[in-house]
Amino acid sequence: MITIRDAVFEDLQELVDIYNYAIINLTATFDLEPQTIEERKKWFDAHGGAYPLIVAEETGDVIGYATLSPYNIKSAYKATAELSIYIAPDQQGKGIGTKLMEELLKRAEELSYHTLISGITAGNAGSVRLHKRFGFKLVGTMKEVGFKFGEWQNTDYYQLMIHEQFADLV
Repeated sequence: MITIRDAVFEDLQELVDIYNYAIINLTATFDLEPQTIEERKKWFDAHGGAYPLIVAEETGDVIGYATLSPYNIKSAYKATAELSIYIAPDQQGKGIGTKLMEELLKRAEELSYHTLISGITAGNAGSVRLHKRFGFKLVGTMKEVGFKFGEWQNTDYYQLMIHEQFADLV
């Protein structure tokens, strides 16, 4: 049975392992070098409160995670967050992303976010399907903004409007 819960510091090694797999094998992130626990600790500490970090856990193992992060540090963007989801390689295609997305969207609404943004590297069909299933719309493409695996990568931006009127964050 899969449990969705807030991440705790003891999850950090598994979070790093999932992320490092993506760095080494996928275009889902434009980081090029695997990260250490110490490097990822700063990222971990930046989450919580208005920027949740949640994990999917099964039989005591973290098999995926999702975050809301600041879209931009300027004050006018405070009701906009960037959504990211990463799934362990042996767990992809099993509905874990759906469970994480459901929980993160629920939290985004509770936190009074107005809109969510996801940057998805062009060609990531699984992530595009997941986002479209939840109502995200393609709002633009940035051409050749990352160079990974010997070729230029495009990033497609998907957006979900949560509230039709601006609401201040708690």
